[in-house]
Amino acid sequence: MNATDKPLFPLGQLAATPAALAALAATGQTPTEFLRRHQCGEYGVVNDEDKRANDDAVRCGERVFSAYLLTDGVKVWVITEADRSSSTVLLPSDY
Repeated sequence: MNATDKPLFPLGQLAATPAALAALAATGQTPTEFLRRHQCGEYGVVNDEDKRANDDAVRCGERVFSAYLLTDGVKVWVITEADRSSSTVLLPSDY
């Protein structure tokens, strides 16, 4: 599956950790851009195996995991739960 402009799955309730929000604010970036990329199948800096696993997760209703680098190099994760009840933006250290 390739990245598309169309949402591939629902995000559910949206959440972000305080540390992720602070990191985003420091760069002037917003969670929205990363949530949109995640939802449309552009999983960021994950490896090819994880991209394939995400494509399978979208089809089979499993957890979807993306990782992105902010403009200052800080990594943020976006995780959508398997039941699509929620999606969270967080730093790896928040996990």
